[in-house]
Amino acid sequence: MTPPRSNPLLSAVAAPPIPHVARWAAGYGGRHGPLINCSQAVPQHAPPAELAARLAAAAASPEAARYGEILGDAALRAAYAAHVSAIYGARIEAGQIAVTAGCNQAFFAAMIAVAGAGDAVILPTPWYFNHQMTLDMLGIEKRALPTAAADGFLPDPAAFEAMIDDRTKALVLVSPNNPTGAVYPPELLAALFRIAVRRGLYVVLDETYRDYLPPEAGPPHGLYGEARAETNLIGLYSFSKAYAIPGHRTGAMILGGAIAAEIEKVLDCMQICAPRPPQAALAWAIDALAEFRAANAATIAGRARLFEEAIAAVPGWRLDQIGAYFAYVRHPWPGRSAESVAADLAREAGILTLPGSFFGPGQDEHLRIAFANVGEDGIRATMRRLAGFRTAEPAAGPSHGRRDGEGSHP
Repeated sequence: MTPPRSNPLLSAVAAPPIPHVARWAAGYGGRHGPLINCSQAVPQHAPPAELAARLAAAAASPEAARYGEILGDAALRAAYAAHVSAIYGARIEAGQIAVTAGCNQAFFAAMIAVAGAGDAVILPTPWYFNHQMTLDMLGIEKRALPTAAADGFLPDPAAFEAMIDDRTKALVLVSPNNPTGAVYPPELLAALFRIAVRRGLYVVLDETYRDYLPPEAGPPHGLYGEARAETNLIGLYSFSKAYAIPGHRTGAMILGGAIAAEIEKVLDCMQICAPRPPQAALAWAIDALAEFRAANAATIAGRARLFEEAIAAVPGWRLDQIGAYFAYVRHPWPGRSAESVAADLAREAGILTLPGSFFGPGQDEHLRIAFANVGEDGIRATMRRLAGFRTAEPAAGPSHGRRDGEGSHP
């Protein structure tokens, strides 16, 4: 008898990278001290005590145990709409907000809504691996828009426009960027958006790390004040990092009216509603925890400064970009696969990082280091271990099941 076959699109997608990388840590014997885990962007501190108490109270309430509105509870939608209206200096209504089970679900829903199998979506490289994985499993062509360290890993608008054809449906941007940390200047976002409007495309803008922008920089951009924002712009956000609640899976979207109706269909079939206890707590937390978010952002900014200063003194290693949670670092072994370097670094030095190859083609000279996960002592220990790290030359096989030389994840 012939066994059933799973979806071939899904079968062709590589396994999630984080568990794969975590297995390298099992080979570390501990001779340099505890493992330093810089692989995943995840807060290492607990949420504020009052937020935790409100989460617990909401979880115990009969109301939060029931189904909620598909696009999110009214109180959180209103609170988030007011919050982003103030950030961007534009009027954003509660009806334009959708609450999702994390930002990954928001992206998945957005892609189902804007493109279908056989369509194309443009992603600057290096890209966030879950974005690439999503497109692959949906049968949507991903088109790599290369960026370079010399240009601050920022895409060229002319190169973007040259890639557009009649199958292109959207441009996906992440700012502050994952994996590089690069921040897209407002004028660049405006130029890319104008092209998208002129060519009839959506811009899907993931601003998961928005809370870590320097406050003195002003609004991240002015796109929500553009006349075509309602028709051509979809904004994504995650509450995970700034509120230290990644396990509570809560994200948000800013949408126009027409696409909101399509997104509602997708979310109804995926989860019906986002988890309700965090929705109840976050409706309070958005205003109440402003000082907590600012203090946390200042702490992370301090770690970024320390990382930048410290790695400059480590021979052979070069910092090509840093910001928000991440440093994108060039390793000293040209010609070696990033995955083999990262695997040796984990097993020999006890530093867990993600290879650049997980983030798309042409990234084998880089590692992504999530420095925000460790304190200042951890950053200093990382630099000591990098300075003493030696790895065998060349000979690296194919990457963890990667297809076509591409990467996958966080």
